[in-house]
Amino acid sequence: MSFWKKIVIALICSIVFGWKLKYIAIHLELIAILFINSIKMVSVPLIFFSILNGISNVGDVDTLNRLGTRALIMYISTTMFAVTIGIIFANIFTPGKGFNKPILTRDNHEKYKSIKSILLNIVPPNPIKAMSDGKILQIVLYSFFTGFALISIGEDGNDIRKIISSITKLLFKMIQIVVSLTPYGIFSIMSWIVAKYEIKIIIHLANFTYVVILALFVQYLFFGLILLIFRINPLPFYIKILDVQMLALLTSSSKATLSKAINDLIEKMGVSKKTASFVLPLGAAINMDATAIYLGACSVFFAQMFSIELSINDYLMLIITSTFGSIGAAGFPGGSMIMMGMVLSSIGLPLDAMGMVLGLDRILEMIRTMINITGDCVVTIIIDIIENKFNREIYYSK
Repeated sequence: MSFWKKIVIALICSIVFGWKLKYIAIHLELIAILFINSIKMVSVPLIFFSILNGISNVGDVDTLNRLGTRALIMYISTTMFAVTIGIIFANIFTPGKGFNKPILTRDNHEKYKSIKSILLNIVPPNPIKAMSDGKILQIVLYSFFTGFALISIGEDGNDIRKIISSITKLLFKMIQIVVSLTPYGIFSIMSWIVAKYEIKIIIHLANFTYVVILALFVQYLFFGLILLIFRINPLPFYIKILDVQMLALLTSSSKATLSKAINDLIEKMGVSKKTASFVLPLGAAINMDATAIYLGACSVFFAQMFSIELSINDYLMLIITSTFGSIGAAGFPGGSMIMMGMVLSSIGLPLDAMGMVLGLDRILEMIRTMINITGDCVVTIIIDIIENKFNREIYYSK
């Protein structure tokens, strides 16, 4: 049986079990907490090494400075726009409002921390202490700085790159083990939550799902608008990208879709081989627009359910951490759940909140992957247009 089917079955069974056998289900709290703690256990090292690995594999400094810089700017811009969409839609439709049972309290956090203090504290005076204390923004900045320095030393850093790659693979394996336990974790968490907070919470989760899907659809249309800005009719793109999108939907992996996407961009859409071979893998490594939408929407949803008011500085922090968090989430199944811990921590929301959306995450991940690879392809086309290598004849051919 496929993994996503196990998750759906676990989700349905947990709702029924928690609803009908609440006095038994309430005691599953121990297993639920242990599962959530297992996610927390690998969060900090995985954030550091996954981002570091992605940046260090970009290539040489010259490539990064020219083609890479353009792609990075576009990827980061679309990602920041995406997380803003998620935040806006969650605020407009308020899927977490009306729960009337604040179930968790805010962690120790300076709610009205100034932007100045955020900027002053973003550089870690002691990176090891930053990791120990879970200061996520400092960890992210240090990983980017280390990655850039590693690129700068060229071939002398090959041995270090191999070590980083090996550690990243080890951490990926660790999270894969945790993810493999997801059906059991979901059953325990959702049974406990439904038993404790009654069936009403399911209505809020359903509303949240609708909001996320709607926000993802708006991002999908936004990609077409980007093409229009560069005087490209988006209709041929939407038609020719369908095969790639279906593959992404079924595999839930941007990297598994990469070979097909590169081939279709070159042969069906007129993108040069050099641009497609560099920019698209870069996007698969660091660009996750749909994940950014999801992280932003989740954070606002949790805040609404906990009756926690978010300040302007909180929203700014959300945009920053969701952008970097989506970069760190790239490349492995269940990555959004790890990076969600980073985003929630940045604004003082309790990590235990992640348990409420675990059952939905794997299902929504299929749609998010489709949106992610679509965004990667759009940015690749735009970079090729800027480089004056785009073949419009191939693009408009049937």
